[in-house]
Amino acid sequence: MHIAPVDAGIGEDEWRAFVTAQGFGHLVAAGRAREVPVVVPTQFVLEGDELVLHLVARNPVFDAIAEQPRVLMSVAGDWAFIPSAWKAIGEEDPRLGIPTTYYAAVQLIGTAAVLTEPAEVAAILRLQLARIQPGVVVADPAEAHTRLLGTIRGLRVTVEEVRAKFKYGGNVDLAHRLAVVERLRQRAGPGDLAAATHTLRRSGLTT
Repeated sequence: MHIAPVDAGIGEDEWRAFVTAQGFGHLVAAGRAREVPVVVPTQFVLEGDELVLHLVARNPVFDAIAEQPRVLMSVAGDWAFIPSAWKAIGEEDPRLGIPTTYYAAVQLIGTAAVLTEPAEVAAILRLQLARIQPGVVVADPAEAHTRLLGTIRGLRVTVEEVRAKFKYGGNVDLAHRLAVVERLRQRAGPGDLAAATHTLRRSGLTT
């Protein structure tokens, strides 16, 4: 993806917080000599420098990984459409405003290792359960779902490269950004408040 300098991530803490909060992305495996890559929407856990997840064993992504273990996890979210009139303040003509979309996107690139041993798969399930629904008492996968463990495979992706983009009005001055934040708060639709928070944070403001 293209990342303008004003939209570039400002540090590891920023992209890690976003990826962890999202917890869902699209795993892309190109394989070799394929017309199109395999793309799998999936939940995951970011554990240190690894992406940890599980998928049904018959998922075609495993054939692509066998051909080429290099994969990409695409995570995007906290998006909000910014109408053209919102880009005008003061005496500026709202008809001349240029609409845009605010969003965050992180691409994590690394090498995938496929896990098939029941004990390894069970360990991944425990980790995901602990992160996704902490404090909830559940049966241990290795004891309660022994038969099902053979129908899924685990994946651990060692992250080797991160591309982070946070497109939240970095190309305009603070006054224009704050005007958009106010309108985002008023509209308060899906993604609007998260987009407003990102815009303020990247402007060095907290409220």
